[in-house]
Amino acid sequence: MLGKHSYKVTLPPDIPADIFWSLTLYNAANASGLPTTERRFPSLGSRDNPKFNADGSVDLYIGPKAPEGKEANWLPTATDKGFFAILRLYGPKESAIDYSWKPGDFERQ
Repeated sequence: MLGKHSYKVTLPPDIPADIFWSLTLYNAANASGLPTTERRFPSLGSRDNPKFNADGSVDLYIGPKAPEGKEANWLPTATDKGFFAILRLYGPKESAIDYSWKPGDFERQ
């Protein structure tokens, strides 16, 4: 994916992580973390207290600018770099192991 574009990914309700979950961005060129001036650590997760939707799902926004009113759920990108993302589930529950829970796809905005 390209850092100059904006994306949205939805995590369905009941994220199967007993301890915490985290979405982390990595530089596509060298697989290192992708820090930006807005966020030193290139991850966003349950410990950051994102805002959940009424149905228990959570929308995460990835891109060079936060959508208005969605700053708590925004993970900034470097506009001049490609990236990939890894969703980690710490203390995974059965629905993660048997693949009955699946995150949404990245949707370009």
